[in-house]
Amino acid sequence: MNAQDIRNAYLEFCQKNGHTVIPRAQLIPHNDPTTLFTGSGMQPLIPFLLGEAHPKGVRLVNSQTCLRAQDIDEVGDNSHTTFFEMLGNWSLGDYFKEDQIKWFFSFLTDTVGLDPNKIYVTCFIGSKEHGIPRDDVSAEIWAKLFAEKGINNKIVEVGSQADGDKAGMQGGRIFFYDDGENWWSRGGGLAKTPVGDPCGPDSEVFYDFGEQNHADGYGEPHPASDSGRFMEIGNQVFMQYKRTESGFEELAKPNVDFGGGLERIAAAAIDSPDVFKISLLWPIIEVLQKQSGKTYESHTTSMRVIADHLRAATFMAVDGVIPSNKTQGYVMRRLVRRAILKAFELGIEQNFMTDVVPVITELYNKDFPEVASQRQEVLDVLAKEEKIFRQTLRKGLHQFTKLTDNGLTGQEVFTLYDTYGFPVELSVEEAYKQDVKVSENWQQEFDDLMTEQRERSQTAAKGTFKGGLGGHTLQHKKYHTATHLTYQALRDVLGDHVIQRGSNITEERLRFDFSHDGKVTPEQIKQVEDIVNEQISKDLKVSFAEYSTEEATGPLGALGQFGDRYGDTVKVYKMIADGADKPFSFEICGGPHVDHTLQLFEDGKKFKILKEEASSAGVRRIKAALI
Repeated sequence: MNAQDIRNAYLEFCQKNGHTVIPRAQLIPHNDPTTLFTGSGMQPLIPFLLGEAHPKGVRLVNSQTCLRAQDIDEVGDNSHTTFFEMLGNWSLGDYFKEDQIKWFFSFLTDTVGLDPNKIYVTCFIGSKEHGIPRDDVSAEIWAKLFAEKGINNKIVEVGSQADGDKAGMQGGRIFFYDDGENWWSRGGGLAKTPVGDPCGPDSEVFYDFGEQNHADGYGEPHPASDSGRFMEIGNQVFMQYKRTESGFEELAKPNVDFGGGLERIAAAAIDSPDVFKISLLWPIIEVLQKQSGKTYESHTTSMRVIADHLRAATFMAVDGVIPSNKTQGYVMRRLVRRAILKAFELGIEQNFMTDVVPVITELYNKDFPEVASQRQEVLDVLAKEEKIFRQTLRKGLHQFTKLTDNGLTGQEVFTLYDTYGFPVELSVEEAYKQDVKVSENWQQEFDDLMTEQRERSQTAAKGTFKGGLGGHTLQHKKYHTATHLTYQALRDVLGDHVIQRGSNITEERLRFDFSHDGKVTPEQIKQVEDIVNEQISKDLKVSFAEYSTEEATGPLGALGQFGDRYGDTVKVYKMIADGADKPFSFEICGGPHVDHTLQLFEDGKKFKILKEEASSAGVRRIKAALI
């Protein structure tokens, strides 16, 4: 089975066992201010694992796209990727250990066809100090399942990973590890479990790629070793406890949270420890080999980085991210530009997005309709970023020669980076290529200059108002109110695909950025102006109410700026005419606004769009004023 087959078979398998398929959450988490990206299958389900009722029931399943930006520098080995899919199923107070373990083992061996002789599992060893018994229930379920297959089912106590490095396999199939390996909580191990949180032991499943893959320097082989022989392909978390002030107590209704790495299961299915050889990544490698005329074996790291980074950037673009110099957009820009730099190493100096990105979208078109519907927009975003960066590289290389007559110090690296956007690592690489001894302290000098720049930026940013609002004067409030009316008018004229991408409001004008794939025609601009002026003339009453974020963004359908991270509750402003059945504008916002819209027409002014232009690929910008 290839990766696509495994994904679909898993969803079907769980459906047959009473699970409801739920859609993937976007890579940009809307209700989690602690992280830039959705980094696990569990993350969007945490409120329901903590006790909220899920509208789809107590048995859920999906395949969640995930992105972990902290793994960027790890990409290049055979298993790390920034973007990956987690197959996940959940029991919210329904089935527990026996059903979960049996189902997953059956899926791996009977559906996917993995050799059960190559499957090893781990369970929690318990803790006398915290009053948590050894998870014998899980171990015994596993022992019975292996015995039914005629496979050795010896249970071994290990302890820590370091203990395993010394003791090795000991002929075991089922291994007990401590809370550093087999305990789940939001804080980490037992001592770090937050008071009031559910938590519990987990049972991890590993695939054995053979003794030849055990690297030197890792001690004796065992499942939790990082040596390369074993790869974790699934983790079953059994949330059966709650941390209290006095210790841990059993939950009346425990939960199951399962997460299995699709790419890793697919690698096990082809018995290769190299995840880049699976059907979701190898076609990208094949294009790179064709473009460069070089082989994967001779340029493995470069091709892995490109394949991973462009796959991640593709899904970021699908979910509305565009390259920029802040937050998610900065990560996207870094991924794309690192991929381009690796392409240079392969000798690919012509534009290559138009060859690679369609291959990536084709891999997901069938199973993710949003990818199919946005193929061209995604390609436009990434191709534009490639064009911009290649221009940056040319300018930077030209300036490099001018700036490094007397060598390369942190000051030159900073100037090339800050003024010309030239990558730091490329400055140092180019210095060695051109035989320029590079200052020994260049890194520290560069870091000091970056720190100074950040401090200047923070000082300059003081006093700004969140959401693009520059102040609290009446004029600011008028333009803020007009921005809401403009947003809805644009959706009325252009369509519901219009999503706010940013705004900036001064006392002189408003600026509004929004998603749209083409120029707004003069006729459409006139329509938007007419709608806004008509609504202002109706003297809409402006008011707000607070709602739970889930209610506001769900059944109530309030608009919000895409990518904003909201708390548990939000303010929703509505603008409604007397006697109207529904508001013209209904939008999440922190305020402030005028009390009624006719205030915008004081002194005989009207709303007028002054300029319409491109802001970035797939994003348009308008500037408007009351004149």
